[in-house]
Amino acid sequence: MSLRERLERMEPRERQLLGIFGVLFVVFVLVLVPVAITAFVGSKRSEVAELRAAIEEIQSGRAQVERRDAERRAVLARYQSPAPPLAGFLETRAQSAQLEIPESQDRALVPHGKRYEERSTKIVLRKVGMLNLSKFMEGIEQSGHPVSISRLNIRKRGTEQDSYDVEMFVSAYDRKAEERRKPAQTDEEAAQ
Repeated sequence: MSLRERLERMEPRERQLLGIFGVLFVVFVLVLVPVAITAFVGSKRSEVAELRAAIEEIQSGRAQVERRDAERRAVLARYQSPAPPLAGFLETRAQSAQLEIPESQDRALVPHGKRYEERSTKIVLRKVGMLNLSKFMEGIEQSGHPVSISRLNIRKRGTEQDSYDVEMFVSAYDRKAEERRKPAQTDEEAAQ
């Protein structure tokens, strides 16, 4: 029996229901399938938008990483050459500023973390003019070495004009060389 024969054997009411079912099926295919496809494409678009946002965030973070890396390289370059011995360094700076250092006292070495050490020296200057003192301090700052003035005490001398007694702690910072780790021994090497 063919499909046509089956349709002809149906009653009018069954044919009407079959027609309604056919119309509903066509509406379903023409309306719901595109809506489902649109929803699917929309969800993919939102995933693509999220991926684009993540890629843009990574790209913007790259500049920040490069900036931090440049800062790290600048710090390492500053510590590349160790600071000179403080006594001689300060003496040459004092001579260029026309000062004398009557007292200097080296302080104990202070570790800062695992990689840095601080060497400091206490110096005392007497009857110093402010211009010469500022030239001396500027010479320390602009030396290009990791050296800083960590403590400064300036006292005016009685009735004398432009005459000060100065007590100063100057610190130099050194970066320790990285220790190379030896590879772990294997069981065979340990047994020998």
